[in-house]
Amino acid sequence: MVSNKPKIVVLGAGYAGLTTTKRLTQKLLPEEAEIVLVNKHNYHYESTWLHEVAAGTINPNQARVMISDVVNPSRVRLIYDSVIEVKKDEQRVVLENSEITYDYLVFALGFESNDFGIKGMAEHAFAIEDIDSSRFISEHIEYQFAKYNNDKNATDDSLNILVGGAGFTGVEFVGELVEKVPELCKKYDIDRGKVRIINVEAAPSILPMFDKDLVDYAKQSLEDRGVEFRIGAPISECTPEGFIVGDDQELIKAGTVVWTGGVKGSSVLEKSGFELTKGKVNVDANLRLSGEENFFVLGDCSWVWNKEEDRPYPPTAQLATQEADVTANNLKALLTNRPLEEFVFKSKGTVASLGITDGIGSVFDDKKLRGKLAAAMKKVVDNRTLFLVGGMKLVLKKGKVRPF
Repeated sequence: MVSNKPKIVVLGAGYAGLTTTKRLTQKLLPEEAEIVLVNKHNYHYESTWLHEVAAGTINPNQARVMISDVVNPSRVRLIYDSVIEVKKDEQRVVLENSEITYDYLVFALGFESNDFGIKGMAEHAFAIEDIDSSRFISEHIEYQFAKYNNDKNATDDSLNILVGGAGFTGVEFVGELVEKVPELCKKYDIDRGKVRIINVEAAPSILPMFDKDLVDYAKQSLEDRGVEFRIGAPISECTPEGFIVGDDQELIKAGTVVWTGGVKGSSVLEKSGFELTKGKVNVDANLRLSGEENFFVLGDCSWVWNKEEDRPYPPTAQLATQEADVTANNLKALLTNRPLEEFVFKSKGTVASLGITDGIGSVFDDKKLRGKLAAAMKKVVDNRTLFLVGGMKLVLKKGKVRPF
């Protein structure tokens, strides 16, 4: 029997897609719309925890949430498949194993690594993109340690961990590495002094989203624990041995090379023929693709403009979940012929971890935090995100507790 209910299809079960789906089940009666969620895997992962998986400081399963634990499969049709292309003019989505039509589409397929065309980066560096790629990094790092005393050809350089990019992900990743490396040294009987953690950044500073005093604190804290920063050092090439950096074309060698220097929206955007600006699409004030009534684009796939500061909002988990709330409201409005809501981001602050018991943050109208208090707040933020996605049940199941 063919349903005459409008069909809402959500692509991607990241923060934006999963939260939109959850909100739709709360706002719409079953007879008002058919809701379909398409995702590559049967789980959602906490993308803001991937650096911890990559460093090996948390188990991959801790960062993973079964979709059926968050949304009721009797209310939402769950399709586990890869999205190949969106044919907007036909209101059709081509999947790897099938296809699906829609009346309303929410495009929230998340991010991919963006190497900005740096020679050799895609071929020779790891990227923190999802659970599998992050787990591969941690396993590769441990393999370098495991083979060091067993391979007569192993050099000290093979123990080096080289990280490109000193934004949020890069700095949080090296913060986890300073926790993990001593454990690996003890486990494999290696002198800690032989292992270098090197963070290379082309810009004149790390963490551009924070005030200078917090940045100075973060840099000093990480340097005190063994991180080497190479600031103002553009990477011209990534080779099998490491990065070639700076005007003097210095080669920094490492056994593990990880690129964290940028992301772009899902490549499905380009395959679908959408007009891109730096790897993402521009959306209107209602979060819809420009000129489209029924096509919303959320999270890392879109630029949402901050009119007050005349620049796009930085892509974060809190931005994605707030976009999801507004999108669910607007889909309800479209179905009931009511006015749509314009998106206005309400920042709750920004916190970065520098390892398990250290961090920096700016919260509650720019109140600055550093040290253990910031680390504790980071865990509160992580738990709050879990709560927004899956409620208290998910917090109790997957949430972080203060380790001190």
